[in-house]
Amino acid sequence: MHILVPVKRVVDYNVKVRVRSDGSGVDTAGLKMSLNPFDEVAVEQAVRLRQAGQASRVTVVGCGAPVAQDVLRTALAMGADAAILLDPGSSEADAPALAEALSQLVQREGVDLVLCGKQAIDDDLGDLAPMLAARLDWPQAMSVNRLEAVDGGLRVHCDGDLGLEQWRLPLPAVLGVDLRLCDPRAISLPNMMKAKKAPITTLALGELAAEQAARFRIVRCATPPARAAGVRVDGIAPLLDRLRGLPAFGA
Repeated sequence: MHILVPVKRVVDYNVKVRVRSDGSGVDTAGLKMSLNPFDEVAVEQAVRLRQAGQASRVTVVGCGAPVAQDVLRTALAMGADAAILLDPGSSEADAPALAEALSQLVQREGVDLVLCGKQAIDDDLGDLAPMLAARLDWPQAMSVNRLEAVDGGLRVHCDGDLGLEQWRLPLPAVLGVDLRLCDPRAISLPNMMKAKKAPITTLALGELAAEQAARFRIVRCATPPARAAGVRVDGIAPLLDRLRGLPAFGA
């Protein structure tokens, strides 16, 4: 079983982001960037499946400028076998274009399972896995927090609207994994040094996806207003009086 894991380079979750003065987006200059935590869990699960003899190969793929190789090398240090960087060049790589490119790459590489992070912490959209599954016409499961390989297929536990859901999926399939699926391993220094020398295949995004105008654009970004200070009340009755005075509560 060949597993493909798409990964994304995002602002580290410990860093407080700031908006550019012109409101055009988030200012990333000088900020620490890292592997998206949900994608990190997906890489860990893929490596565990390979180490258990249930997968033969783990390939990670990222999209962006050459600087995005750092998160691919992190995934290699965790145990991935190969890494591919999709370079969009001067074009803008939005999610539909990336899904199209990945669907072509999946078929070219003979992939049996795609493990995606449920969402990225920069935009929180969580749209890549469903779009990719739709393009490939493969079964999918989102918010996966438990995964077992059984009888040539998968048994997964997912978060649903009514609680925990259990599904059986045949392969090939696309999964969007949650943070609770597993804990990523600590990377040893020898593995990190080895990953720094590992080759990374670079492909032009245009080789896999037809070049077209971006389907969406950022119109304006703004910092949310500061949260109002709390008010201390002396007992239940004053609390209820204040709650009844709130517009949302009264409605």
